[in-house]
Amino acid sequence: MKITDITLDRVRLPLDPPLRAAWDPDPRTVFDATVVRVHTDDGVVGIGSGDTMDGFDAYRHLFVGTDPLAIARHVRAIETCALHGGHYWPLEAALWDLAGKVAGLPVATLFGGTYDAVPAYASFCVLRPPAERAEVAHRVAEEGFRAVKIRVDRDRADEGVAAVAAVREALGPEFAIMVDLNQAWRMAGDVAPATDLAATRRLVRRLADLDVFWVEEPLPYADADGMRTLRADNPGLRIAAGEMQRSFGELLRLLDDDVLDVHQPDVVLAAGMSRVRTLAELALLRHRAFTPHSWTNGIGVLANLHVSAGVGGGPYFEFPYDPPDWTPARRDFPLAAPLTVGDDGMLAVPSAPGLGFTLDEEAIARWRVR
Repeated sequence: MKITDITLDRVRLPLDPPLRAAWDPDPRTVFDATVVRVHTDDGVVGIGSGDTMDGFDAYRHLFVGTDPLAIARHVRAIETCALHGGHYWPLEAALWDLAGKVAGLPVATLFGGTYDAVPAYASFCVLRPPAERAEVAHRVAEEGFRAVKIRVDRDRADEGVAAVAAVREALGPEFAIMVDLNQAWRMAGDVAPATDLAATRRLVRRLADLDVFWVEEPLPYADADGMRTLRADNPGLRIAAGEMQRSFGELLRLLDDDVLDVHQPDVVLAAGMSRVRTLAELALLRHRAFTPHSWTNGIGVLANLHVSAGVGGGPYFEFPYDPPDWTPARRDFPLAAPLTVGDDGMLAVPSAPGLGFTLDEEAIARWRVR
């Protein structure tokens, strides 16, 4: 079997005003997804997505004509491309989708098959006033979720802490609340300085008093000593990070130096499915948690799900969901059916071979960037 072509469909869905405000005040902000298809001479097609794949045309020739199942070789090639251009991990997701289809197995089975479903947490994105945030959290709890994650803006810390307190009061001590401070990465063009360690220590202390399950990205990645300080300040509080760390070596260093309690690299944005699997297994062997970032479209969510369920990650899996603004239907617009969580709060691994989804070709055609 040989790869005959790799095609890209860039699709673009305009965001509604609340979502634009959550990420970027520019009204031109849109939600882009690039769907990658790996075509073979046997007619099997693997599909991936989750990042823009900008600039990939210059590297397509490195893969066309090769064996699609030689994934270790392709991972090394993608890493060399990253030195000169972008990070093309959705291509690896497409290759694993293809490998699963050839084997007749879900990718999670190829990665170890530990779980066939995982507890999901509703990952919020919109910055809401405390009462409104508590109302949405109560709604998703009624739908079956047993955990949520709340974004706290570094420039609106008091409002963010109040939102966490409102959710804690509304849902009680048994409900898990994570908090994301988003200090380790920024949207394009955000050059404002990160909050310093002293202010972050005060903020994290307030969150610890509300019994949050973890605090995510509290400082830039380079401040490993600062993250260890936060752990020492707050015994029992977990520190989570790594979602957008682009270097596998740096991810390993965070693990080797025992900086984090929860490791979160995204398989389509950070380091790819194979490398993240390695990191996840090492983290679990060291009694540290692995639960990947998955803020992307449904195909990227599935790529992360298959790795996490395959190796036994947890205790929760990120499910991007903040109704009414961010819903599975909007997030998964390229798919024939959006991903949903059951009444028991569990996200099931699809049983179909590969990543286990079907594209909505009409939606792809409608939203394709011409």
